[in-house]
Amino acid sequence: MPAADPWEAVLEHIDDAASLIGLDPDIHKILSTPTRVLEVAIPVKMDNGRIEVFTGWRVHHDVSRGPGKGGIRFHQSVTAHEVMALAAEMTLKCAVVDIPFGGAKGGVQVDPSQLSDNELERLTRRYTMDISTLLGPDKDVPAPDVNTDARVMAWVMDTISMWRGEAVTGVVTGKPLAIGGSRGHVGATSQGVLISSRSIFQELGMPMAGARAVVQGHGKVGGPLCYLLSSAGMRVVAVTDAFGGVYNPAGLDTVALADHVARNHTVKGFEMADELEPDKIWEIECELAVPAALDGTITAEVAEKIGAKVIVEAANGPTVPEADPILERRGVVLVPDILANAGGVTASYFEWAQSRQGFAWEEGLVADRLRRIMEAAFQAVWTRSNDLKVTLRRAAVAVALERLEEAIKLRGIFP
Repeated sequence: MPAADPWEAVLEHIDDAASLIGLDPDIHKILSTPTRVLEVAIPVKMDNGRIEVFTGWRVHHDVSRGPGKGGIRFHQSVTAHEVMALAAEMTLKCAVVDIPFGGAKGGVQVDPSQLSDNELERLTRRYTMDISTLLGPDKDVPAPDVNTDARVMAWVMDTISMWRGEAVTGVVTGKPLAIGGSRGHVGATSQGVLISSRSIFQELGMPMAGARAVVQGHGKVGGPLCYLLSSAGMRVVAVTDAFGGVYNPAGLDTVALADHVARNHTVKGFEMADELEPDKIWEIECELAVPAALDGTITAEVAEKIGAKVIVEAANGPTVPEADPILERRGVVLVPDILANAGGVTASYFEWAQSRQGFAWEEGLVADRLRRIMEAAFQAVWTRSNDLKVTLRRAAVAVALERLEEAIKLRGIFP
């Protein structure tokens, strides 16, 4: 069975919400087409002296509400349609949390684990130069994503700064603190997922203390999230990654698990839990399931057997469109990615603002503003869901489209 096209999946969500709210057909046309799609060939001199050519993309979906905002991912399976879909999701996500950004995304089709540090730096800098005409604090502001991190963002920032002959700290977010990064940025996506989980449990009248959670993925989002959920009183009973899974019905020691992953780069083999086949995690009876890995993991088949009462999407696009009606029929409440994992882009907004101000905020201020924005976004979506009598995903896209429609109409069409 062929994998679902991620771009078509996003268009389905847009089409559905557009009909739900009676979106202006002209605005619908605009939002159904990316503003620009740049594909680049990236020649890189490898350590052995040979040249390898990689393919990369940078996509602007819509920039009516502000500069493009979206991460750069390095992964061997990246495609143009995947980057287009992720850019559109960023458009919706920024509108849902009501921050002044449009949607963008970048990707390079490469397995970075096969590159040396020097090869990775050369790839990053050449890719940055190839897309440099699109980048800038008022044009497009990248951030880390799958297989990229603060070090990669430092290379992107330095490349643009050298090209322009001036420090351009606001051209990326997710930078190291030493060169203009923000306190509270690391772990902000996980914090946003926790805030969303707490909000939905409160609305449903479900206590978090003692409730069971399963987490798919133990990376930059899933790892910190396991600790946060445990600190909130939940029992994290199962965690999986690309190599295996672990299960303990009494609750995993998330600190010990994190130490194990730091040593072994996988949850597999954690001695304080039983081994678990990764696909079996969805069948475990629990109150909360968090997909925090790659897209497309909750298929229609998974939706039929999922044992959770609530799903909070920490990953981008983890649920295929065919699964949504099945989850709704089974009474599983889902908090969608464009709301639940928006803590990361919100913290990126704070970093961008600090870079432009030239003034660093205290960590407490970052945390307080993140909480207020995430809670306000959740309430807006929850209220719209009740008004329209639809799922939270449909309501979230509806909220986003209403805000985008207003911005596009106010700006008008040039010329």
